[in-house]
Amino acid sequence: MKSSTEYLTFNTRKHREYINITGPVEDVVKKSGVKEGLVLVSAMHITAGVWVNDDEPGILSDIDEWLEKLAPFREDYRHHRTGETNGDSHLKNLLVGCQVTLPVTNGKLDLGPWQQVFYAEFDGRRNKRLVIKVIGE
Repeated sequence: MKSSTEYLTFNTRKHREYINITGPVEDVVKKSGVKEGLVLVSAMHITAGVWVNDDEPGILSDIDEWLEKLAPFREDYRHHRTGETNGDSHLKNLLVGCQVTLPVTNGKLDLGPWQQVFYAEFDGRRNKRLVIKVIGE
């Protein structure tokens, strides 16, 4: 059994941003030497997320609007009593999830024809980390 771990750091320009990280995940899988196994991609912050979907501007805008409707930025979140103003970012994380586990087949990330891996930043403009862990044979 082999395993490999790498970290990516993000410091986005915007408060909310969606970054296609399929390429970097594929690079980590390739470097790992794992031919058959799994790769875990996990945001290491409670105001960020990871998901798999299409990389098409319309769907990304739709997702952004949907998240804002379900967890809008507001000033009255009880969480804000701590001095933070990112209550909506925590809720958005719950909606999209913080990690995905993906198959590795023949040494490659095994995604469907339109699937891409995204890092979702909901409280940006500061350093955030993501872990990519490959496990297999």
